[in-house]
This record gives sequence, C-alpha cells and structure tokens, in this order.
Amino acid sequence: MKTLLLTSFTLLVLLFSYSTYADYDRNQAIPVDKVLFGSVISVRNISQEELVKDKDSGWKTFGGALIGGAIGNQFGGGSGRDIATVLGAVIGGSIAQNRHNQPKKVVIRLVELMISVTNGEQFMVIQDFDQQMIFHSSDKVRMIYLANGSVRIDKQF
Repeated sequence: MKTLLLTSFTLLVLLFSYSTYADYDRNQAIPVDKVLFGSVISVRNISQEELVKDKDSGWKTFGGALIGGAIGNQFGGGSGRDIATVLGAVIGGSIAQNRHNQPKKVVIRLVELMISVTNGEQFMVIQDFDQQMIFHSSDKVRMIYLANGSVRIDKQF
C-alpha cells in the first residue's frame, strides 16, 4: 500500500513539474540577410485571440485516474476493494478529463507598423508587442531580415 502511494506521489510530482518551453533561445545568434533603415509612418496595436487546447490533457487524465485509484483502494476489503479501486480510477480519470478538456482562450498582443525606408519603399509589418519597445510615428527604425525568413523591427539608436 505504501509503495502504491509513494509511486502515485512520485508520478504526480513528475507530472506537475513538467512544463513546456518555447523553442526560442535568447542567446542564439541568427544570420541576418539584410537591414533597411527607415521611419515609422503609423502604429496600430492589435490583438489576436486563439483557442488553445491543452497538450498535456492525457497526462492529467492519467494522473486523475491514478489519484482516484489510490483513493478508491482505501475502501472496502477483498474484491470490494478491487471494485472501489477501479471505480475510483474511472471517476478520477473522468473528472480530470472533463476539467482539462476545455480549450483556453489566449489573447496575443501584436503591433502593426507601417514603415517607410530610406529608398522610398513602404512596408507593413506585424510583430509581437514588446512592452520594452513602444513605437511611435516618426521613430527611426531598422528592418532586419533574418536568414530564417522572418523580419523584425527594432528602434534605431
């Protein structure tokens, strides 16, 4: 019995300590294809809403079933204990599945920038909103084309 509880506790600790990390490494050097300099013509803050389904719902369902089975194992004796364990696992898994199956609404803050570069061309760029870099009309900026195909706008200092 103690080993079942110890195993259940260990699995729960591992389950809840696991988290996902973004693939972005802030200390990574990325090759730059070209850089254009210009100024901001207009700025518009926008938001995008996404429904995100929990990727770890299977593990959470398993954890709920494990906890329910451990609780159900505390009741009854003989074959009654086996039935209580199975019912506890089914109920615990069902509760966990229903609780974590709902998608979450995530609001992504973006900024839309209209840029006029030094050769007269105009570009519109939408990028993630950065609280540390607030853009205003007539700000001097640089448009950085990265080798991975993306573009990033930064203030020119």
